[in-house]
Amino acid sequence: MRIPIAQAIEFAEGILVRHGVPAAYARMVADHLVDAALAGHAFAGLPRVLAIVDALAGRPPAGPVRVVHEDARCARIDGGDNVGYAVSLIAIDKAVEIARKSGVAVVGASNTWFSGRLAYYVERAAAQGFIALHTANTTARVAPYGGIDAIFGTNPFAAAFPCEPEPLVVDFGTAQATWGEVLLRRTTGRPLEDGWAVDAEGRPTTDPAAALAGAILPWGDQRGYGVAVIAQVLGILVGSDVVIRTVSDSGFFFFVLDPALLMPLDAFKARVAELAAAVHASRPLPGGPPVRVPGEHSQRRRAAGRAAGTVDVDDEVYRRLLAL
Repeated sequence: MRIPIAQAIEFAEGILVRHGVPAAYARMVADHLVDAALAGHAFAGLPRVLAIVDALAGRPPAGPVRVVHEDARCARIDGGDNVGYAVSLIAIDKAVEIARKSGVAVVGASNTWFSGRLAYYVERAAAQGFIALHTANTTARVAPYGGIDAIFGTNPFAAAFPCEPEPLVVDFGTAQATWGEVLLRRTTGRPLEDGWAVDAEGRPTTDPAAALAGAILPWGDQRGYGVAVIAQVLGILVGSDVVIRTVSDSGFFFFVLDPALLMPLDAFKARVAELAAAVHASRPLPGGPPVRVPGEHSQRRRAAGRAAGTVDVDDEVYRRLLAL
């Protein structure tokens, strides 16, 4: 079904507040979820409210998000056991604030949990003229390459660069599927794709419930696995558990750079736009669609969704949200 954007935001915000998310943070989460839905990432949209509410059940009230250390180039943030959507937004804004003064910023956040699409945060920085890199480690749901035990999170990596008309954004997980996608398929009764997961005994499975009891497999074989290790270690650096066994204690790493340290911003944006133009002009595979740069499809879908003024929500997901 389709509902108006403003209604979707208010709907998500109201449910989150009712289940214990502070009002100021609930709005941050709701804005993010609706943006994800508009960008065409259904699993990262309103269905995530169900997962957040589930994670909040039995959890004591969260504390405030606090900057516990800050100097001219870095900051450390204690998330207060708040949902990572709010913590990450506060962290990227702090990184941009520091980078405006010093040209470079490193910010780490811990004592928090899942945070949605990393593209949302790095794109926010790039829209203000900064290069941004961001990694996150999360609850152990992904096996190492060649293994069957869940050790890593889906451990995404994202980067964004100032460009015209919109930032160039790269965002990818290091697992064959996001945890949110597996949850959504369980909710909607759809099987997983072959090769995405194994059950608790290490047997290949397309059953989402069996995958959640077993492990998702790494994306890109040893290459994606290597990026997952990097995200895991950077999360440890900023205060996460070594292996995260509960929906808590993730580590979010942010690096923000003012390109003017190396090249005038306008010149850099023009060079990145030139690269994008070269990609667009390159020949596609025979019979294939035009070649795109990363992130472009999401940006186009978001623009179309905002023009339409509505957001898609799965009927079963909407029914469950109403029950909350």
